[in-house]
Amino acid sequence: MLSYLVRRLVQFAGTLLAASLVVFLALEFLPGDAAQVLLGTEASADTLAALREQLGLDRPAAGRYLEWLAGFATGDLGTSHIYGVPIAGMLGDRLAISLPLALIAFALSTAIAIPLGILAATHRGGPGDWAVIGFAQIGLAVPNFWFAILLILVFAVHLGLFASGGFPGWEGGIGPALRALVLPAAALALSEAAILSRVTRSAMLETLGQDYIRTARAKGLSRGRILFGHALRNAMIPVATILGLQFAFLVMGAVIVENVFYLPGLGRLLLQSIFQRDLVVVRDLVVLLSGFVILVNLLVDLAYAAIDPRPRAGVQDGAAHGAAHDGFAHDGAAA
Repeated sequence: MLSYLVRRLVQFAGTLLAASLVVFLALEFLPGDAAQVLLGTEASADTLAALREQLGLDRPAAGRYLEWLAGFATGDLGTSHIYGVPIAGMLGDRLAISLPLALIAFALSTAIAIPLGILAATHRGGPGDWAVIGFAQIGLAVPNFWFAILLILVFAVHLGLFASGGFPGWEGGIGPALRALVLPAAALALSEAAILSRVTRSAMLETLGQDYIRTARAKGLSRGRILFGHALRNAMIPVATILGLQFAFLVMGAVIVENVFYLPGLGRLLLQSIFQRDLVVVRDLVVLLSGFVILVNLLVDLAYAAIDPRPRAGVQDGAAHGAAHDGFAHDGAAA
């Protein structure tokens, strides 16, 4: 297990370094720079050159890249060119909104998808199964921003149960703050629940067809004990893999939903920074989000290896991801 852990940590570091290099080079090749945006198109060449020197844009790209990596290592993410404040503080304030939003959406998605997947698998071919399949198809086909608009129209405009947008801040109380996150979390959760319900259904169908399940039935075990004591525990291995990957997506994939609800989270900060060409914020934020996704993938792989020894034995290092894809293939055949 130790050698597997070391190998995965080395891969994590290499992937994160490669991602940082790709992001840095991509922003380097964009036309224009922060100095031009700050001063406008009417600025003189001397003024523009002075500001470029102040921002360090006149130095070689390789030196700036190494300095940027050193700053990451020490926790110094630099200063925003537009707002003139430390980027680390900006990201911390926005993460205090995006992370609870992702946690609530994750809990809603799990609470919806796993019971639906079990229901579909245990009533294969019946009305419940087809209803779950229909829900999954709609959830996969409809983008989450459309769900967000629909939720606003129903629960904010017509019923008046929730605000249509904005965030009161945690200092105003946990209740009002969580209330403001309910609708955006639901919009995020519906699409993810559609995916997770299909994976749960596929995993349960495959598990229920195993020999040990037939043996348990032959021994006279109750339906509930077979379903929850044997089938569900083994079916949760690929489901747990998808859960980890979905949580990473929910943290970094809420850009549009946060803008629909005017939530000052990481997604809204990223979009604003792109429009304002605050490239240092864009660079830091994209790398941090990429690092979070890579870290979650690492943790999922380690958890999978702790449950199933085959990745540690070198059978298939990416077994966690293969299991998820196999689930979709079995799902299509079963449907």
